[in-house]
Amino acid sequence: MYTPSSPWTWAFIGISFVQAAIVLGFESYVFARFQTDLNQIRGDPIRTIPTYLTLFIFGFIYQMILVWDALRLKNTIQVIGLCLYNLGLLIYAAVQIDQIKDQITDRPDYSPKFWAATRPYLVAIPCIIALGTVLLSGVAWKLYDEFAWTIYKHISADLKMKRRYLTFQIYIALLKFDFFFFLGFTVQFVVIVKNVTKWEQGLTIAAIPITILILIMAAYFTRRESKPGMAVIIILYFAGLAYFSFKLGRMYTKSQVRRYGSARRSLTTFAVIALILIVITIINAAVCTYNFGRGLRPHITKRKVESELEKDVTTEMPQYGNGQGPMPSRMTID
Repeated sequence: MYTPSSPWTWAFIGISFVQAAIVLGFESYVFARFQTDLNQIRGDPIRTIPTYLTLFIFGFIYQMILVWDALRLKNTIQVIGLCLYNLGLLIYAAVQIDQIKDQITDRPDYSPKFWAATRPYLVAIPCIIALGTVLLSGVAWKLYDEFAWTIYKHISADLKMKRRYLTFQIYIALLKFDFFFFLGFTVQFVVIVKNVTKWEQGLTIAAIPITILILIMAAYFTRRESKPGMAVIIILYFAGLAYFSFKLGRMYTKSQVRRYGSARRSLTTFAVIALILIVITIINAAVCTYNFGRGLRPHITKRKVESELEKDVTTEMPQYGNGQGPMPSRMTID
């Protein structure tokens, strides 16, 4: 079981934990006040506010998993990605303020006292995440220097191979972040959007396990260097690009505006981020496919590493020297 081994790794995981604890505490308070003060009449906020809270809970729990994963693997790319991920949560937190206000002010049981009591907490949440993003970025810079020495010691001096491996790192990290934003958009659409036809709702729900399967198979085909498999995955990426583009455009057609209500801002945020991620993922998938058969596969094979401190599955890069056989050494990303 991995535990942080330096002041900067402890700082990174500590900042992430404190940020998550404070933000989730504030979100829980808002939800509790909503349940006690405004829960006499059933309406859309009954679904909307719990959905926002659930996404935040899942988002921060998933972030903590990725933080542990990045530090365990000494993965600089994923550490930088986590800072950008935090920025995405900041945008969502800022959008959430007006969404919740619009939802509660439309209720017949609305009380100005409720908004006065909860607004400071809702405003404080993006401020805390902004501070967390700055602190995480500063620590990430120190971790870059710390992990760079480990990478230097274990990676071959071949610059072309380093670039291929970097592309692989970026691609695997993108798949991990794709998962949250794809799932976040889908969950909001299913729970919040009104007057959805049964076939559309069923299709959207079915997209959740399909998306997870696609991301898993994308990583599998990359490790196995399967060109046919990657061709299918890239085609599915373009299908996802078309899906999110269609959903985003549909949200802003006059005939569909009422269906989305105030949730449109949040859905737009997730859809735009998902579109950006898909485009970057497609580019990296194409480059990874181009690198197949160029000697990268032995560097990304897995083997179990056992030491006095931990026993887990890591990515290995063999080293060769003086005519000896491969000497396994731990790499930075799975």
